[in-house]
Amino acid sequence: MVGGCDEAASPEVDGLELDIEAAEEVVGPMAYDEDLDDYVAVGDYDEGKVLNYIKGKHLFEKETFDGNGRTCVTCHTRETGKLSPDEIQALWDEDPSHPIFRALDSDEGLGASYDRLRTMGTIRVGVDLPDNVTLVDDPNQRKVVFNRGIPSTLDTPALDPVLMYDGRQPDLASQANGAIHDHAAPGREPSAEELDLIAAFQQTFSFYSSIRTFIYAKGGPAPHLPQGKTESEKRGREWFVDSPTGLCSHCHSGPMLNQTNEFLFLPLAPGSRFVSVAVSEFNTPQNPVYTFAFANPEDPNDPILVQSADPGRALITGDPADANTFKIPSLRGLSKRGGPYFHDASAKTLEDVTDHYAAYFALPPANLVLTEQEKADITAYMKLL
Repeated sequence: MVGGCDEAASPEVDGLELDIEAAEEVVGPMAYDEDLDDYVAVGDYDEGKVLNYIKGKHLFEKETFDGNGRTCVTCHTRETGKLSPDEIQALWDEDPSHPIFRALDSDEGLGASYDRLRTMGTIRVGVDLPDNVTLVDDPNQRKVVFNRGIPSTLDTPALDPVLMYDGRQPDLASQANGAIHDHAAPGREPSAEELDLIAAFQQTFSFYSSIRTFIYAKGGPAPHLPQGKTESEKRGREWFVDSPTGLCSHCHSGPMLNQTNEFLFLPLAPGSRFVSVAVSEFNTPQNPVYTFAFANPEDPNDPILVQSADPGRALITGDPADANTFKIPSLRGLSKRGGPYFHDASAKTLEDVTDHYAAYFALPPANLVLTEQEKADITAYMKLL
C-alpha cells in the first residue's frame, strides 16, 4: 500500500460533493489517498493497482510524448473535463506560450492568431474523407478540418461507449492515441500499455460528475430525474419525462439521458445515439461551408451533394443520410461540465442551449413556439442535472 489512506477523510475531491456511504453500499469500503488525490475502493487497493493508477495519472497529466508540450490535462481539466473560452482566455492573459496555444489549433493552423480558440473554445479537428466522398471544390483533398468544441471527459470514459462527437473512435485507447497524434504532435509513439493505462485512469473515481453516476457505473441503480424544488424546475422536468409531450426526452432518454425514446417524431429506433438538431444547419459560428459529393450507388454520374459546415457522422459512415448528425450527449453532470455546448461550441450557456432548441422546435414537424416561461423552466431544470 502506498500513500496515506484515510477512511474518515472529508468526502470531496476536486469540488465533487460525495456521499461515500451511498457508494460503499455498492463497491464496499472506500478510502481517500492523499498521494493519489482520489478515492479508491479498499478492495481494489493493492500495490499493483495503485501503481497503475499512478502511472495513468502521470500519463494523463504530465506526459507530452516528446511533442509540443501538451498533455491530456491541457485540454481536459480534472474539474470539468474540458476547457471553456473563459478558461482559455485566462490562460492567454497569464501566459500566451501555454501549451494550449499551439499553431495546429490557431485560427488558420499557422500560429498567427488564436482569436477563435479564445472566444469560442474550439479546436481544429481533421477528419479523413471516406472513399466514397469527395470535396467538390478540391476533389484531391482527402481530409477536411472542422472547428469543434472540446468534449468533456466526465462520465464518458466509463459510461458512454460512443466516443467523440462523430463517434469515430472505437474505444478509449484508440481515442487517446488519436488525441495524442492530432493535438500533441508526438515525437515518439505511445505504447499500447501507456494507452491502456490512460484509458483505465479515465475510469477512476474523479472522472465521474456525481456520486450517482459513479454508483451506476459500478453496477448500482441508474440515476433518477431530479424532482425539482421550485415551481419552475418542476415544470421544466415535464419536458424531460418520457412521454409524447416531453420533447427533451425524445433525444435525452435512458439512464444517461443520451439516447432516443419511442416518442421521437423522427424515423429513428429507440436507443439511437446520433441525431441532428440543426446545429450544423444553423451554423451560428459561421464556420466555412463545404460541398461534399457522396457517390450515388444508383447512378455513378449523379453524386449526392451535401452542403454543410460540418456533416458529422456522415463522414464516418459514408452515408449521406447521416449528414449533420452528431452524438447525443449525456445530460448527466451538465451543470458541472459547464459550457460551451454542442459540437461547434455555439451555445455558451444553458440559456443559449434553450434558445437554440426554441428555434429548432419551431421548425417542422414540431412547429412548436416556446414561451419565455417555458424556456426559463427548461433552463432551470437543466441546471439541476
